[in-house]
Amino acid sequence: MRAVVQLVSKAAVTVEGKIIGQIKAGLVVLLGINSKDTEQDAKFLADKIANLRIFPDEKKLMNLSVLDTRGDLLVISQFTLFGDCRKGRRPSYSEAAPPEMAKALYHYFIKEAEKLGIRTATGKFQAMMEVSLINNGPVTLILDSKKHF
Repeated sequence: MRAVVQLVSKAAVTVEGKIIGQIKAGLVVLLGINSKDTEQDAKFLADKIANLRIFPDEKKLMNLSVLDTRGDLLVISQFTLFGDCRKGRRPSYSEAAPPEMAKALYHYFIKEAEKLGIRTATGKFQAMMEVSLINNGPVTLILDSKKHF
């Protein structure tokens, strides 16, 4: 499971011209699910993201987590994070989980984040979405539950 995590002052996701999810200060999480992922991967990443110390403290040092700041998450399903561009000019998505499996693990990740006490907004699974955000820092991290990077 992969996540691109961005520290934001606000963000929103729109489907067919309507805002379906939005947050104030917190994190935008673009979540990609691999065909070999399990609930353990989702639980690992939810905990890792919740406890990442990337928010500035009173000295402007990155010492606080989204839990510490009582920030929000905006979680967007993003199968393209498993696009393999090593051959040819068109990405292969053969490593991405099939839709039913991905949807179940996407919702499991969201439930795990909510269990940790984080208010969570979402996009719409398998929909064409427009995501707008104001990235602070900018702070953007890439996480992988299999620790590839």
